[in-house]
Amino acid sequence: MTDLAATRVTMVDTQVRPNDVTKFPIIAAMLEVPREAHVPDALRGAAYMGEHLPLGPARVMLEPRALAKLLDALDVQPDERVLVIGAGYGYTAALLARIAGSVVAVEEDRAMADEAARRLAAEDRVTVRQGALTAGAPTDGPYDAILVEGGAVTLPAALAGQLKPGGRVGAIFMEGALGVARVGYLIDGAYSWRQAFNAAAPVLPGFAPEPAFQL
Repeated sequence: MTDLAATRVTMVDTQVRPNDVTKFPIIAAMLEVPREAHVPDALRGAAYMGEHLPLGPARVMLEPRALAKLLDALDVQPDERVLVIGAGYGYTAALLARIAGSVVAVEEDRAMADEAARRLAAEDRVTVRQGALTAGAPTDGPYDAILVEGGAVTLPAALAGQLKPGGRVGAIFMEGALGVARVGYLIDGAYSWRQAFNAAAPVLPGFAPEPAFQL
């Protein structure tokens, strides 16, 4: 039988720490939260692999390195309110429950949202909302930080409007098969984007512009 606690330590030591993720709250959260408790049951044995895990069409659970580096780039503080877009089975929300002040996790797929709520039932800092990923959760905002767990080509306007002045949003922006994680800072009503690291992920439904009509 696999010792999942030991495998979790190995994940942090081989996939997270060597990739310049040094913030103690992130390391501590990833050591504490059982990743296998937030994956589809059939993928429990693959929970600690260094690759994205499939959740459905155009949906993945981000591999540990990319997720850890995105959390590191967002630099979430203990008093902040964070919105997670594409919550899946709740792993990122569970991590942020140990880093942030409060977390709102949005999942579009009703079955996954229900599972996330069940698996996060003990996390009193997390609220799970079922609804369109592109809509976010405006009634629970505004937010200090927004984390998009997946690929994007554009940031939906509804999400951009849910950030506090001075807040930031992090996502993996895709150009074809290549991508880069960027963090956008809302300053004086406009976004200033900074490149964080190279990564790739399937583009989330609704996070690519509609094709232009051509005659």
